[in-house]
Amino acid sequence: MGLLEGKVAVVTGAGHGIGRGEALELARQGAAVVVNDVGGSVHGQGADKRPAEEVAEVIRSKGGRAAANYDDVADWAGAENLVHQARSEFGKLDVVVNNAGIVRDAMIFSMSEDDFDAVVRVHLKGTFAVTHHAANYWRDESKAGRQPKAAIVNTVSSAGLQGNVGQANYGAAKAGIAAMTIIASLELARYGVRANAVAPGGMTRITATLRKDAEVKEPDQLEEAEYDHMNPANSAPMVAWLASDEALHVTGQVFRAVGHRITLYRPWSLGQTIETKGGPARWEPADIGPAVNAQIFGSRAAGLQMGG
Repeated sequence: MGLLEGKVAVVTGAGHGIGRGEALELARQGAAVVVNDVGGSVHGQGADKRPAEEVAEVIRSKGGRAAANYDDVADWAGAENLVHQARSEFGKLDVVVNNAGIVRDAMIFSMSEDDFDAVVRVHLKGTFAVTHHAANYWRDESKAGRQPKAAIVNTVSSAGLQGNVGQANYGAAKAGIAAMTIIASLELARYGVRANAVAPGGMTRITATLRKDAEVKEPDQLEEAEYDHMNPANSAPMVAWLASDEALHVTGQVFRAVGHRITLYRPWSLGQTIETKGGPARWEPADIGPAVNAQIFGSRAAGLQMGG
């Protein structure tokens, strides 16, 4: 008996890499899985049904239950159809893993409007669209007296939470997903829905665009080998646990799960505060610098100047 026995899950972007590893692990833990992938390139061009079909067939060949889906999750009707397919084929929906994404890296001064819009559309809107339609289903179930024990697990990245040169579009989308995850946890708790996020790692089609001569292997091509720090399936056990009833106490959290390490991200938080001297009053701009330097940066030196 796996942690997800009897659950029904949707995994977006599950034809390759991180998503493929997640779909296979959720199935290994007993979930019926709808494997979603539009089958496009890493930059978002084209479509191919084979990646989703292949992963679904791998799951079925191991005795699991799976169905392939080829909808564009950033298309409103496509996201709705994905949720509907899970319900029509397997009778319900318990878990949504939002993972679909593309990259079009460039420096801000070189990035085109289309490159920015395309990446934000797939990552951020795609995550929202699937979450929206799943949330409506779970809300209706709750109102009908069938309180769900449902889970959303979103995919974020250190590129958004810590920053990375050349990925303003990707990083902004991933940071937005982290914020959306926390908001979803607040809005959906009353309906029995938890929302968490994981920043995974591994050698995938996306990370391979950042390295020359990178060799990309799918998770199931690596499962018989010795432990590989860059196996894109390494984060899948964390996703499976968050999706399970073993983690009913966990929501609104963002984790980094890379290799053999799991780390909790701390959200944006308030640090040192300064106040005007002599009580509440509006700041004079000339007074801010000395106060910030002395009380926040801990130095009275002019310092912190670009190119000094």
